[in-house]
Amino acid sequence: MDQTTARSTSVTVADVAHKAGVSKATAARVLGGYGTVSDRVRAAVVAAARELDYRPNELARSMTTGRSGTIGVVVGDIENPFFSLAVRGITDVARQAGFTVILINSGEDLVAERAAIRTLLAKRVDGLIVSPAKETDVEHLHEAVRSGLPLALLDRGSDTLDVDTVIADDRHAAENITRRLITLGHSRIAYLTACDTPSHRFRTVRDIGTGSVRRRIEGFLAVCREAGLTGMEDWVHVGAVSSEHTHRIVTEMLQSAQRPTAVIASDSIIGLEVFKVHRQLGLSIPDDLSLVSFHDADWTSVTTPPVTVVRQPVYDLGATAAKLLVERLNGEAGPARKVILKTEILERASMREVF
Repeated sequence: MDQTTARSTSVTVADVAHKAGVSKATAARVLGGYGTVSDRVRAAVVAAARELDYRPNELARSMTTGRSGTIGVVVGDIENPFFSLAVRGITDVARQAGFTVILINSGEDLVAERAAIRTLLAKRVDGLIVSPAKETDVEHLHEAVRSGLPLALLDRGSDTLDVDTVIADDRHAAENITRRLITLGHSRIAYLTACDTPSHRFRTVRDIGTGSVRRRIEGFLAVCREAGLTGMEDWVHVGAVSSEHTHRIVTEMLQSAQRPTAVIASDSIIGLEVFKVHRQLGLSIPDDLSLVSFHDADWTSVTTPPVTVVRQPVYDLGATAAKLLVERLNGEAGPARKVILKTEILERASMREVF
């Protein structure tokens, strides 16, 4: 063990008080940042703490002040560039406001998400930012809210939770890109998502428990109906939850007799797998297949051809959620706020007409 670390962690408030020539209560007020003392006393205590290399006991301080200085964050898949960028937005805002982020990955598993919330509550976090695995099963989040803990939802809302929520305009984004593909003459358009269903097959949007995914599929199907395309539910593929699952789904899809002429990938990880499989099968983008991916990941702009994407304000989603939560922690009252951020289509060379 490092001797410096061992020595600094053993230094107590009483040691600092003795060194500064003040009472323990006075030193505690200075070190805890509460109460009032003279500038002279504050300077003496700070100098003594620095000389002794005093390190505060965070648990003790949280019990005294009622604050731990931490924000708990639960997301579905930290390996997904979408969530990693959103978390960057959260941590940047939190750090500026004086909070440390405790991050837990749920793996889009409801049981793991419940356990994560229990863990964060036990750690006495000051607030929560959660991207729920299933918007219809959020009783554990209701319990957190009932305990008085501020909560903000990231990317996925819930009709039953009256809390601050930050989402993207997912339905409009799906509508816009689907309409663009139909304008280019496509009618065999596949939509591929990581979200799974109990039967591992898509039947209706009611099967989809993740709101952002559900809104996109609703937008996709609505535009297809407007264009007179029927049976498009059969072109929605769920269960692309890993590279292995995605590879199998895409391979079967692209080798079928009714091969799609266009694929909409619900995230950049799925989009990358589609790109890999099309090459393995000797197909060409965009001659044989048009490809669109949600999320403007780095790889999408450097492939040949570069891939058309729906650019989402991912960093801003995280930063805005953190901003709303910090405002609540600083005493902001009033009704729950819902912020919807706009997306945009970056049209590159991976789409073509099929007339």
